[in-house]
Amino acid sequence: MKNHVALSALLLLATMLLISCGPRIVVKPPAEPLWSQQSKAWYAEVRKQGQSGDWLVIRGYKQGDHGVVAVTNIPLSHAALLDLNAQVVIESDATGVHRTPLGKFIHHAHRVLLIRPRWWTKERGSEAMKLAHSLVGKPYDWGGLVGVGSKDSYYCSELAVHVYHKHITPEEHLPRVIEPGQMFLWGKVLWDSRPRN
Repeated sequence: MKNHVALSALLLLATMLLISCGPRIVVKPPAEPLWSQQSKAWYAEVRKQGQSGDWLVIRGYKQGDHGVVAVTNIPLSHAALLDLNAQVVIESDATGVHRTPLGKFIHHAHRVLLIRPRWWTKERGSEAMKLAHSLVGKPYDWGGLVGVGSKDSYYCSELAVHVYHKHITPEEHLPRVIEPGQMFLWGKVLWDSRPRN
């Protein structure tokens, strides 16, 4: 019984430290009309600076986003591929790989990073998007979240990196699990919606 109480107290303490020292676990959108104005401004910035094949890494408002932040202790929770020509993103969430209108994707983001993958060129970006579109309908890779995934299913950041797989060299040593908050390590941040101090 003493061990059980000690373990419970230790878990409570660890949770409190994570909450107090880490990013906010739950975030909510601003009130209207600010939310819509913000989304329109961010959409315009992504269209201005982005290219097809770029990554959009966000902090979302869904329960799954809160879970990712709680586990990784990084204030970014989801990644998607930008298809600027079609005005959509290709993303993978619990429902699998699918297309989402760009405006809707941005509107449901608390923060947006536009990242140019290190392997990107205009031609490679176009190839990456063709591959991404061909993967629509594939299931979500639940096992991949702990490094034991399937070759024919994808979680969000796994999908974003996979479409560039033929350009990734063995020397780059990508980890078995790629967290959304790590995506900047394999690209260049072109724009971040977070205001500068």
